[in-house]
Amino acid sequence: MITVGLTGGIGSGKSTIAKMFEALGVAVYYADDEAKKLMNSSSKIREQLINEFGENTFKNGKLNKAFLAEIIFNDKKKLQKINAIVHPEVDKHFKNWVTYQKGDFVIQENAILFESNKQDNFDYIIAVTAPKDVRIDRIIKRDKTDKKQIISRMNNQLDDAIKIESANFVINNIDLVQSKDQVNRIFNNLIK
Repeated sequence: MITVGLTGGIGSGKSTIAKMFEALGVAVYYADDEAKKLMNSSSKIREQLINEFGENTFKNGKLNKAFLAEIIFNDKKKLQKINAIVHPEVDKHFKNWVTYQKGDFVIQENAILFESNKQDNFDYIIAVTAPKDVRIDRIIKRDKTDKKQIISRMNNQLDDAIKIESANFVINNIDLVQSKDQVNRIFNNLIK
């Protein structure tokens, strides 16, 4: 089974592009969503997170996302710690998930694929890009957050130029019709 990593900075439209691939019948693994599920369901992860970040990591039995976000998006060392706890479990979960999929290839949508040094785990990489101002506008509308928080998150991610240079395919996601055409071309390329 061919594995494809789909990545891009926050607000680039990775999920939109992933859904376009899903509409073509491709199985997509959303690494961030699965990581959140695992943080809530895995006793191993829960124990390690509490040991590292304290009892406030969970509130009423659920992951306290606001508490963790405040810590990790302002401290790169803390971000690295949480990634070291969660990512190995996500990797195991993904490998298991792949064994149950059908089709020519699967996609893992992963915002920090390069930042977490996962690029070698995939046969192909697709980078999704968009201009910074477009990304900021999208995130403000989507998350009802402020520009300062967005820029802080962006600063924790690699520059698009590095992702573009290392990717096999690039989707410049500004116009949905053009993006869909790019997805179709990549899909046809990968099923050959």
